[in-house]
Amino acid sequence: MDHLLYIEAVIECRISPELKEKIGNLSFQSYRPNKKNILVIGPVPGQKYSEIVFPILSPDPSTKKDIHFLKYPIYVGGNRGRGQIYPDGGKSNNTVYNATSAGIVSKIVRKEKGGYEITVVDALDGHQSVDVIPRGPELLVSEGESIKLDQPLTSNPNVGGFGQGDAEIVLQDPLRIQGLLLFFTFTNHNY
Repeated sequence: MDHLLYIEAVIECRISPELKEKIGNLSFQSYRPNKKNILVIGPVPGQKYSEIVFPILSPDPSTKKDIHFLKYPIYVGGNRGRGQIYPDGGKSNNTVYNATSAGIVSKIVRKEKGGYEITVVDALDGHQSVDVIPRGPELLVSEGESIKLDQPLTSNPNVGGFGQGDAEIVLQDPLRIQGLLLFFTFTNHNY
């Protein structure tokens, strides 16, 4: 019989500086408040993240009576290039960006940390709108170009793929380990 291990994402204040460095800027959160053992990570570009490190908080059997000291399987699956929207609803840089208004591209400003600000002037009323493009997508429009509403401003970098893996976590009772060490200590002194 398989047992379900209720792992949880570790809150940021409990992550060591060394682990923060390994995690990088990954976005991860629980799938649902009542499904804390299912984590959503990313989206991530596949070329950069062939391996992902994320922290988990193991359950405490002394506080959760349905948890026991056992071996628990963990299954992980991930889509590469399919995450056009972050778990919080914001667009990622792994999607096509479309014009939010029609008009003439009057100005394209390359931002210092990458990405662009594209100013579009409506030919009818002169209203200006600015589309912000994050670092990553390739720009398809140029200054002076006439664009339509919802016209792609960037290429679509979305490439697909799926990966999966499984592992096991052993939830050990610290008293068993301490007992084993004590046993080794006493048996070692008899020789």
